[in-house]
Amino acid sequence: MKFVNPKNEVAFKKIFGNEDKKEILISFLNAVLDLTGNKAIQEIELLNPYQPPKIALFKSTTLDIKARDKRGVTFMVEMQLENVEGVLKRFSYYVTKMYSSQIQKGEDYPLLNQVIFIGILDFKTFKGKEYLTTHQILNTKTHEQEFKDIELNFIELPKFKQKLGELSTVLEKWVYFIKYAEELEVVPENADFAELKEAYEEANQFNWQPDELEYYENVGMRRQDERGAIALALKEGLRIKAVETAHKMLAKGYDLAEIAELTGLSLDELAQLS
Repeated sequence: MKFVNPKNEVAFKKIFGNEDKKEILISFLNAVLDLTGNKAIQEIELLNPYQPPKIALFKSTTLDIKARDKRGVTFMVEMQLENVEGVLKRFSYYVTKMYSSQIQKGEDYPLLNQVIFIGILDFKTFKGKEYLTTHQILNTKTHEQEFKDIELNFIELPKFKQKLGELSTVLEKWVYFIKYAEELEVVPENADFAELKEAYEEANQFNWQPDELEYYENVGMRRQDERGAIALALKEGLRIKAVETAHKMLAKGYDLAEIAELTGLSLDELAQLS
């Protein structure tokens, strides 16, 4: 058995944004938001369900998940693989834009409902060791949450350290699935509730159409290209800095071997500069 990588945006949306498998997303939301009993989400409407895309258009396809429950609460779930400049500001913009778009100019403000964002990050960004953090607007004196309409939750995958045999909560099993499913060859024995079993079934490549797999692989390759471009830019930037430093050291009469040791440039490269 071979599973797709749930961290791939296409796979994530196909699994969690499936119109016919909404119980998967409901279980995940209840686990992340710790909603139980009469507070648990029972039904949701997917606002942008997964659609098998045309391969040629994959660059312009939106791959986040939006849903709304019977109370009118909007849930936004996004997979973010790269820590880019301004990413937290983008999340804030994203959530507040969704919040304000609930009403048109001239409509009453009481029509606005809560918006809850869940960002799954493949990098560390917040202080502390907790892999799940919740961010709300609080009164700095009383710590009361008096503005309740905006909430952001983040799962930082690198901080999740539990091993397969250590999983105990529903949330831990969901996060383990997202982080490690691609590495597994069978469904784990402790995937012991229906929604998670269904998610593994959806992640099984055997159940994907050829065009969906091609789309999934294209997005994965695009991500690799983007990471490679960033790494190359950093490498080139470091080389430019090293050359500038070498020029200054040459002007001051430093020994070539010493310059090579301090800048990382080879003697041949330094000979071309001198």
